[in-house]
Amino acid sequence: MSDQASDGGTRHGATARIDYDGDGLTEAALLDTPYAQARAWVDEAVARAATSPDVFEPLAISVATVDSDGRPNVRTVLMRFFDERGPGFVTALTSAKGRELTHTAAVAAALTWPAMYRAIRFRGKAVQVSREEVERYFDSRPWASRISAWASQQSEPIGSRAELEAQYVQRAADFPDHGGDDDVPVPDFWGGFRIVPDEVEFWAGRRNRLHDRLVFSRVGEGDLGDPASWAVTRRQP
Repeated sequence: MSDQASDGGTRHGATARIDYDGDGLTEAALLDTPYAQARAWVDEAVARAATSPDVFEPLAISVATVDSDGRPNVRTVLMRFFDERGPGFVTALTSAKGRELTHTAAVAAALTWPAMYRAIRFRGKAVQVSREEVERYFDSRPWASRISAWASQQSEPIGSRAELEAQYVQRAADFPDHGGDDDVPVPDFWGGFRIVPDEVEFWAGRRNRLHDRLVFSRVGEGDLGDPASWAVTRRQP
């Protein structure tokens, strides 16, 4: 979303320069809490995705962690939980992100909708989602997706696509599809994390790169729905 990235593409002939013709976000239009504002934008993105191809996977969220050497790592997952406590996602706890978040809880994440000229950025700490929530979500997944959770040793190397598909076939045989929610148990190595933010930034694109950046910063112990726990500032683009 930065001016440098867009100019860089133009200089090297990779992309045409695009001016962001969004409506922006003013303090007067900002809702009272980070949850209310984020919920509104998420719901609008989901609604647009249902009718327009320019918003694909509206719940795709980029999650940044640090490894044991302090080096950053980022990947895109799907946001599977979102309430006043914060956004969350599921993963193998033995995956790279699972190990990194267990070792260092510091986390940053971003939801981005380029076609809507909007992004939300979260910074804070990660906490594990309760087993009850994980099981409830896991049981809602299609049978094939539940099998994949067993078949893939997430983040570990594998010799070929054929080996991965063979693991899937084996797990499908272990847990045949009888049409029930309990056909496939939740793997003991599988779980989820919720991001408990200390900061939530709302970015809204405007023309001439004079974008709006309104930031809720934590000043109390309440959740994302507690107005008294957040102060709002504007940052320069």
